[in-house]
Amino acid sequence: MRHLAAYLLLQIGGNASPTADDVRKVLGAVGIEADDERLEKLISELDGKDVNALIAEGSAKLASVPSGGAVAAPAAGGGGGGAAPAEAAAAEEKEEKKEEKEESDDDMGFGLFD
Repeated sequence: MRHLAAYLLLQIGGNASPTADDVRKVLGAVGIEADDERLEKLISELDGKDVNALIAEGSAKLASVPSGGAVAAPAAGGGGGGAAPAEAAAAEEKEEKKEEKEESDDDMGFGLFD
């Protein structure tokens, strides 16, 4: 992601076709060492392509991906209406257990502002 972010920053800054060296310079300015293999792959994948079109295409693809969290509607036609609330309750219990687990990680011997 850092390689892509640097590439996009260079494009926003006016460099229409950033090179691997350009990306290395941006990353080096903030103390990040570039991974040459990943950087070369990124440059080769984006070479000659319009980044704005790629972003628009990716956004369209993401819009079609279900994001979860919705409870399935019961089938029309009766019967089976009691199963959905039970499933929803079970899902909520699982989420609560996950939240409790995350909360237990809060006390690691130091605080954010210590």
